[in-house]
Amino acid sequence: MNQDSRLFIEALQRQDLAALRKVPKADLHNHFMLGGDRKWIREHCGIQIDPITQPLTSMKEMDQWSQKSINAHFGGGSGRLIMLEATLRQAVKDGVQVLEIGEDVWALKHFYQGDIQNLLGSWEAVRQAVAPKIELRFQVGMSRHCGIDYLMEKLAPFWDRPEFYALDLYGDENAQPIENFIPIYRRARQSGWVLKAHVGEWGSAMDVQKAVACLDLDEVQHGLAAAQDPAVMADLKARQVRLNMTPSSNYLLGRVPSLAQHPIAALKAAGMEVTINSDDVLIFDSDVSKEYLRLYQAGTLSAQQLDEIRLDGLKKLKVKAFEAAQENVA
Repeated sequence: MNQDSRLFIEALQRQDLAALRKVPKADLHNHFMLGGDRKWIREHCGIQIDPITQPLTSMKEMDQWSQKSINAHFGGGSGRLIMLEATLRQAVKDGVQVLEIGEDVWALKHFYQGDIQNLLGSWEAVRQAVAPKIELRFQVGMSRHCGIDYLMEKLAPFWDRPEFYALDLYGDENAQPIENFIPIYRRARQSGWVLKAHVGEWGSAMDVQKAVACLDLDEVQHGLAAAQDPAVMADLKARQVRLNMTPSSNYLLGRVPSLAQHPIAALKAAGMEVTINSDDVLIFDSDVSKEYLRLYQAGTLSAQQLDEIRLDGLKKLKVKAFEAAQENVA
């Protein structure tokens, strides 16, 4: 056992949040507009953003919270960079060494004058000023609600850019058939990107399996529904698909009855690779160290299991994405 693992396990056993924050970890499922340091936002912007404390009844409620608490204050381009800084500051405070966040495809025109270098330069300037030691993996995000032709048009400036690490899909899982996105994901594979999608948060185990097969996914954001079906878990394990889970988010959105009953334990027991992440820190008060501690306090997973998950999160690029990138270069 290395020193970081020993310190992490001992901190969990003591339930010492401050010590947990000092141990390296990853956050691979973070929506940066909602991922910031609330204390810094209050002190820097004079805006107090309070998290929710009781489970919501729908995504509509969460959207209403976001509109009132975030978009009303940080809706423009400058506000976007303020929230990026807040998220990077939160990551540094929480001991996050690998952070995966990104921009929506539509944001390029709205906030960066349609200039990809403006986007990249703006983000890199903030990273260098606030968190130069963090490995920032830059994702490209898109919504299920958008038409495929529209998305392909908006994605054109992003293709084959080595600065981008992954493609992610989010929004209502029933907005349109997952098969519609196959051409986009095939093109993203040619760019050597890691392929992700939000699925199995609201849908079924079969929805997770179908999305993974159709889109050749490397990783699934959420995917907790996979635990409903042993055959699906076995299939995802064989495909070496990683699930990037967000326990407090799942509980406060009513997707699980309690953290003690979170399916991450069943998924881990089935031999699947899972990670623990924040999702939306400002909404769910869910920084990564708190997520590890809450699962330990709930008895969901042991300290040793949680450390194994921490180490999995710090792993490098998926092999499929790396091989595709090499082939593309060749």
